Amino acid sequence: MGPGEQATANDLQNAYELGKLIAQQGWILLTGGRNVGVMDAASQGAKSADGLTIGILPSTHENGIAEAVDIAIFTDMGNARNNINVLTSDVVIACGMGAGTASEIALALKAKKPVILLNEDEASKVFFQKISPEDVYIVASVEEAIAQAVTTVEALTTNL
Repeated sequence: MGPGEQATANDLQNAYELGKLIAQQGWILLTGGRNVGVMDAASQGAKSADGLTIGILPSTHENGIAEAVDIAIFTDMGNARNNINVLTSDVVIACGMGAGTASEIALALKAKKPVILLNEDEASKVFFQKISPEDVYIVASVEEAIAQAVTTVEALTTNL
């Protein structure tokens, strides 16, 4: 999860690398599916490693879908689709920060989903960690994000 139009160059680079490493883990990448920002960069990264990508789209039409999305799910729900994004994910990795990303993180925490924060915004790190310290993991690199995701997914699988 991450910002669209407001994504920074660092967010885009991190998202691309995240997508690539997610695919290399053999995991499925789920994003908001649009052809902007973190959604697009992560999907491109996953495709570069022959990964499978799913896009949960806010509308009913094909305009604006990231080219690297394999499975497009049209919701006609606007931003309400954020709850689908979160509930369908085992782990949420937030790459960068924006209003939509913040809403996805909040929904994830409410659903007791683990959230990995990879962003430069110190205020958001403190805020989300304070809300749910047991479900928020703060990392400084893409590699740390994937390592934390592996640990988290293994713990989830063990507890089933």
